[in-house]
Amino acid sequence: QVQLVESGGGLVQAGGSLRLSCTASGTVFRIENKAWYRQAPEKQRELVASITYGGSSNYADSVKGRFTISTDNAKNTLYLQMNSLKPEETAVYYCNARVCGNRVCSYTNDIWGQGTQVTVSE
Repeated sequence: QVQLVESGGGLVQAGGSLRLSCTASGTVFRIENKAWYRQAPEKQRELVASITYGGSSNYADSVKGRFTISTDNAKNTLYLQMNSLKPEETAVYYCNARVCGNRVCSYTNDIWGQGTQVTVSE
């Protein structure tokens, strides 16, 4: 079974930067799509950025130009570089992966990490 473990969250001042990491462990065939979501208190979880196995990335409008998603497929690790952070971006950030269930990828599983807290102070 695949597990995702995030790291890199913490407390940062407004305008600062953080880099989140997410590593997949277990029996990993291929990860079709990886993404970062975030959920602020009393708000719905929202997509921040995503990247396909082929390297195509997509960003929420609010983070374009400031956040960069990247992946090291050999290490099964996903990154999110966050620059110019804003207080309203305080949230729990979750890693998500759509993982092939077998070698031929006849089905996929949607896996979530446990989340990492990012707090941006004024």
